[in-house]
Amino acid sequence: MAEGQPGRRGEGDLAAMAPPPPPVQTRLPDWDGLKLRVRNLIASHRVMIFSKSYCPYCNKVKELFRSLHVDYYALELDITEDGASIQQVLAELTNQRTVPNVFVNGTHVGGCDATYQAYKDGSLQKLLGDNQTITEPYEYDLIIIGGGSGGLACSKEAAALGKKVMVLDYVVPTPLGTTWGLGGTCVNVGCIPKKLMHQAALLGQALQDSRKFGWQYEEQVKHNWETMVEAVQNYIGSLNWGYRVSLREKSVTYLNSYGEFVEPHKIKATNRKGQVTYHTAETFVLATGERPRYLGIPGDKEFCITSDDLFSLPYCPGKTLVVGASYVALECAGFLAGLGLDVTVMVRSILLRGFDQEMAEKVGAYMETHGVKFIKKFVPVQVEQLEQGMPGRLKVTAKSTEGSETLEEEYNTVLLAIGRDACTRNIGLQTIGVKINEKNGKVPVNDEEQTNVPHVYAIGDILEGKLELTPVAIQAGRLLAQRLYGGSSKKCDYINVPTTVFTPLEYGSCGYPEQKAIDEYGEQNLEVYHTLFWPLEWTVPGRDNNTCYAKVICNKQDNNRVIGLHVLGPNAGEVTQGFAAAIKCGLTKELLDETIGIHPTCAEVFTTMDITKSSGQDITQKGC
Repeated sequence: MAEGQPGRRGEGDLAAMAPPPPPVQTRLPDWDGLKLRVRNLIASHRVMIFSKSYCPYCNKVKELFRSLHVDYYALELDITEDGASIQQVLAELTNQRTVPNVFVNGTHVGGCDATYQAYKDGSLQKLLGDNQTITEPYEYDLIIIGGGSGGLACSKEAAALGKKVMVLDYVVPTPLGTTWGLGGTCVNVGCIPKKLMHQAALLGQALQDSRKFGWQYEEQVKHNWETMVEAVQNYIGSLNWGYRVSLREKSVTYLNSYGEFVEPHKIKATNRKGQVTYHTAETFVLATGERPRYLGIPGDKEFCITSDDLFSLPYCPGKTLVVGASYVALECAGFLAGLGLDVTVMVRSILLRGFDQEMAEKVGAYMETHGVKFIKKFVPVQVEQLEQGMPGRLKVTAKSTEGSETLEEEYNTVLLAIGRDACTRNIGLQTIGVKINEKNGKVPVNDEEQTNVPHVYAIGDILEGKLELTPVAIQAGRLLAQRLYGGSSKKCDYINVPTTVFTPLEYGSCGYPEQKAIDEYGEQNLEVYHTLFWPLEWTVPGRDNNTCYAKVICNKQDNNRVIGLHVLGPNAGEVTQGFAAAIKCGLTKELLDETIGIHPTCAEVFTTMDITKSSGQDITQKGC
């Protein structure tokens, strides 16, 4: 008896006595049937895609056909019975083992790269039987919708590379009827007039300082708003004309018309008289920019203005309420106060969201000590007109964001600067399948500024998650044209971009804000060097000692590399621009210390900074 419990047979005996199990039946694929099935699928569908549901390349090919408004049939091999066997049949038929495996009208196109290449060289359109593509060549190689800084840069670069280019630019009037010429926000209602009016305010301060330097004048100095606006607008007009001449010299066709997609490669252009023309292109670039947002309260569009109206306002705005805490709000409030106006800023939450908050608070504190009033944690709920005029009188009712408290105050002008919305909702993007962020109208793109529709690109302020700065749009536009038509592979670098807020005390920055650096690297891995300083030009007039401030944020784990640079002082933009190049080259604290400063300048403080925040030492300065 084999081993086991007494009186029982062991398992070995039972196994020995049991009949052998039947052999496992393995069902062999019906190869002939599968081949017939594959051939039938290919023959019965205009576009047949053998795909896998999780494959990003398969999804990219499907997106291409969707953008072309071409129906397709996709067989997902990962969730289809006999999917692996079908893939083996395809490998025998096409010598391609990967997915997607694309067929058009019975012809094998190939995988993702092959399909996109066929699209680019036009062979895909021929296979699809797109008669327009075969018999009617596109009118233009490139059409750019938007004549701002980015669009103009892209158009001229593409034209220089031998391409036929059209630019459409049309300014929808503001609720008050304000409009402007070619050049976009920066030239007409942004950077250029803002900096010039900021300069006008600085000149007023310089006049006050000049007495201490020995200048004598008896008459009272006054500012004339109308004279300033006329001079600024004359200069802007010269730029508008210069852009038109430049486009003509580059053989770029310019239409002062509103562009709207009606087909994947066709747009409708409507001019101011309502006359309509249609134009086709192989490739499109969206460069439509943004426009100021309104509050959505009674009286906002009827009685308020925005930065779109301010710089050409034909009368002095008088007592002004600026609503918002953006850089646009603070810059406008700053130069208006510098021109001698009574200015109040109404702030919902924090100043300069997205910027270094220590610097933002210092910007606000300086403005407050120089005459700008702040109403914090309130928002307007109604604007009423009490009296017409230039300016008139308005009553603003505001409500606390923290309770039920309300307040009322009268102003001559209410300037809204609460943010901007992308101009993408009414240009037919839904017609051709371009995706946008429904909340703000921004356009998601890949790292080559390409939208989800392969022949449509986007640059500038409308991009999702990118910086809203003129030089960024210009750089992106030029590089895009070079990649499309010049054989380049260089992409726009959106990291370590310098910028300056032109408030009365200018704020320049490059790299990480301090809190964001802490979040990214950990406070224990950072060293922040900082100092107050007193510009030499301010010493004789005796103003604002130990108000200007500078700091650098260094990553201790990377050789004390500078990852953030911030300066609050005169000419901050000029200072920051030079250091931005050094940061791009990998600037470290040691290199800063080894750099010999130019004396006496504000910028030299970055070469002598030796006090860390963590030390808690006093950073006040007693001389230059």
